[in-house]
Amino acid sequence: MTPTFSAKSSERLASCHPLLQDLFNEVIKHRDCSILFGYRNREEQEEAFRNGNSKAHYGNSQHNFYPSLAVDAMPWPINWEDMKGIHEFAGFVLGVAAAKGIPIRWGGKFKSFFDGPHFELTGITGKLKEDQ
Repeated sequence: MTPTFSAKSSERLASCHPLLQDLFNEVIKHRDCSILFGYRNREEQEEAFRNGNSKAHYGNSQHNFYPSLAVDAMPWPINWEDMKGIHEFAGFVLGVAAAKGIPIRWGGKFKSFFDGPHFELTGITGKLKEDQ
């Protein structure tokens, strides 16, 4: 049986740039996963910063553009301790992105901290939702 996104994951993915939607709509056909975040408004971004889930304040995260230039996704079922599974999932996502010509980078390769669920578009600019 082919995995599908839950209603919540679908809603979160819909807040993302069409290239991220295309990428993860292909990923879900092969690997079950959950979309944790797409777009983050000011309050959500500042909460993520306070909780240590982001190193950026509002306006400095790719999640703050609309549509979002970043998505946080994890293999399902979510297991934050399964580093091997997180790395394997990221490798799969990066491979699908490469095959589709979608320019992304993975937060697991950030020099400042490990952000395993994070995938963001590169070379694409956006506007903050409040600026639109």
